Amino acid sequence: MKVPAKGFTHAGKFHADDVFSAALLQILRPDIEISRGFEVPDGFSGLVFDIGGGMFDHHTEPRAARPNGVPYAAFGLLWQVFGPQLVGAHQARLLDENFVQPLDLNDNNGDGNALADAIGSFNPVWDQKQDPDECFARAVAVAKQILQNELEQANAVNRADETVRRAYARAKDGIVILPGYMPWKNGLYKTDALFVVYPSQRGGVSAQCVQDYRTRRSKVPFPPAWAGKPEPELRAVSGLALRFCHPSRFLVTADDTAAAVEACRRALRAAGHPVTEAGQ
Repeated sequence: MKVPAKGFTHAGKFHADDVFSAALLQILRPDIEISRGFEVPDGFSGLVFDIGGGMFDHHTEPRAARPNGVPYAAFGLLWQVFGPQLVGAHQARLLDENFVQPLDLNDNNGDGNALADAIGSFNPVWDQKQDPDECFARAVAVAKQILQNELEQANAVNRADETVRRAYARAKDGIVILPGYMPWKNGLYKTDALFVVYPSQRGGVSAQCVQDYRTRRSKVPFPPAWAGKPEPELRAVSGLALRFCHPSRFLVTADDTAAAVEACRRALRAAGHPVTEAGQ
């Protein structure tokens, strides 16, 4: 479906739903002209959303809902059509679950949402003479930047996935070594990977535990004796060149890759997992 040169939505108080809908349409077609009113003009040939009873309006019965029961609002209806062409089907589904659905839910039943509240704060206050359309345009500009950030993040995951899969194919003992810092969770979802080792953005090399997708807990956490220890004590108790171990035991940082990998191997041995001997 192509985005036409004109769009139309309701006037009056605006919400995150219609604001993010407008932002999405501007990303898809930067030259689109979006106007607002209380009734769709006769003969209007553009894309109408959040008003008018068409395919992108959620105010008429029967209202569409997702399989999980979350009802669609205009933003979700538009995302369902256009999201996959921006980030691919898989990332479009994840973005719908994590970003779009909470906004749709807020618009449908008032479910609390900090982002929706922030967008709503752009509405004119009752005792000041502000142009509602100018306020709407300012809100759309902010929403557009937020949405662009979300799209960038999603496409960054897409770009990283192939590198992560190649690293996983070379893994030993469930330890995946990445050539650089990159998003890896999507590429290792539902695999038997146990740790990921990568250059840290803060210096050194990090090793992070992979979570079980069902429990959301680390499959093999690092030893309790390491948790939250100051660096000198951590180095002494571990016998490794470690700089940091998170109190929750899901992350360590080491001086180099060899120390980070050995930290993972120590965790595996402590948990009773078989570990390949050096040289095998």
